[in-house]
Parts: sequence; C-alpha cells; structure tokens
Amino acid sequence: MSALEDFLNWTIPYLNITIGEFIIACIVTAIFALIMFHVVLRLIKRAMERANFPPLLNELFARLLKIVFIVIILITFIGLIGFDTSSLILASAAIIGLVLAFGMSETVNNFINGVMIAVNRPIEKGEYVIVNGHEGTVDDVAMMFTRLITMDSKLVIIPNGKVWGEAIVNYSRLGVRRVDVDVGIPYGSDAGAAMEAALKMMRKHPKVIDDPEPEIFMKELDDSAMVISLRPWSKVEDYWTVAHDVRTEIVNTLDEIGITIPFPQLDLHVIDTPSNAPVTV
Repeated sequence: MSALEDFLNWTIPYLNITIGEFIIACIVTAIFALIMFHVVLRLIKRAMERANFPPLLNELFARLLKIVFIVIILITFIGLIGFDTSSLILASAAIIGLVLAFGMSETVNNFINGVMIAVNRPIEKGEYVIVNGHEGTVDDVAMMFTRLITMDSKLVIIPNGKVWGEAIVNYSRLGVRRVDVDVGIPYGSDAGAAMEAALKMMRKHPKVIDDPEPEIFMKELDDSAMVISLRPWSKVEDYWTVAHDVRTEIVNTLDEIGITIPFPQLDLHVIDTPSNAPVTV
C-alpha cells in the first residue's frame, strides 16, 4: 500500500501537483463534461424545441454550444492542475478578438448568414434548389456552409455568405412544378387536332395533376415548323417522370393522327443565268 501511496504522492515535473491530484482533476473534468453535454445541452435543446425555434437554428446553436463547452472544460481542467486561468481567459479573449477582427471576418459573416438562413428558412434539407448558380438537392445547412448534391451525385459546398447574399430558386417549396415541353408540327398540318390530341394525352397521364390544369398553346411560328407548347403540372417528386413521359408520348400521339415532327428544312432556289450575263459584285 505504501508503494501506491508513494506513487500517488509523486509530484509531476513542471505541474507542481501530485499524480493523485492529477487523477482527481481528470475525474472531476470528466464528470463536469458529462454534465455539460448530457444534461445542460439536452435541457437547452428541449427548451428551444418547446419554443418552436426552426430546426436549423436549433442545430446551429447546439454546435456553437458544443464549442463553447469544450473551451470551458479545457479551461476548467487547466485550472484544476494548478495553472492560473484568469490570465489564460484574458489572453484567450484577446486572441479571439484579434482573430475575429483581422482573420475571421469571412467566417463570422458565414456564421451570421447561416443563422439568417436558419431563421428565415428559404431552403430546407431535401429541397431541390438553385443557389449561387449551382443546382441540386439540399443535403445540409451547417453553421458556415450549405451542401448541395447535384443530379449526377456531385457534392457542392457553398459558403453561407454566398447563399443568403444571392438569389435562391426553390423548386420544392410550393409542392408542384410545371413541365414545359415544346414540339414542332409541319406547316399545313391540322394544328387544332394536334393540340387537342396532346391535351388529351396529358390529361390521361396518372401523375399529371388537375389543379392547375394542363395547358397547351401555339408558342411560335418557326422557320421549319409551328411550335406548340405543352405545359402539364405535377407534384415535385413526379417532375422528371412526367417530363420524360410527355416527351415520349407526344411523338406517338402525333403519329397516331398522321402528324410527323418535321426536321429542320431550308428551301434553296437555284437561278440559272446565261453564261454571258453580266456579273454583279
């Protein structure tokens, strides 16, 4: 037992505390950390949920609290092993102030914009959006950045300052989307019959919704064809299915009534002139 007591009473070099005191400091710090993360943090999260704060704001605040708790726990441990924490706190505050003032202005800006996104919620996880020229599904809105996943599974990370400071196009928020399909029919064909057949085809599709109703109209008179525009509406999750089906079925529908989609055409008239005719430049 004396050997254990000698070991616990041995003074650690440069710390001026015994091993026993160091072990006690570790235990106290561990208990304090458990209380901070498993009790205090949970109570704060529940209070924010009861206050009906936006989920993104809850997540951002929770992450910030974790960083603050880690700093507090480290300072507490340093104080328990014999260091003067008052000077450490002042030095840390000064360093943080300088860093924020000179080197982290962009980081602070991203964080503040992240809070604005969380409060105003222009985008939510799972929504399909265009942000800062990038198009994809929102994967996460963190404290400093927003992550998008593109249709071809590319991960795009955008600083929140570039998200909140730019125009945001949200395709998912309203729940429905319009599909735009343009198709050309040859001059001389029955445009009315083509438009009526196309409208019936859209209405028969099981994933084309009735409100708003599908529309069709003559869009323009092109060089080689009369262009009609099909505009069915669908739920957001059915957009790509409806777009594919309408583009496929319109070809078959027009073919059934004897209308073939024309290729681009150019009529070339050749004028035969006598060989002795004067040449005009």
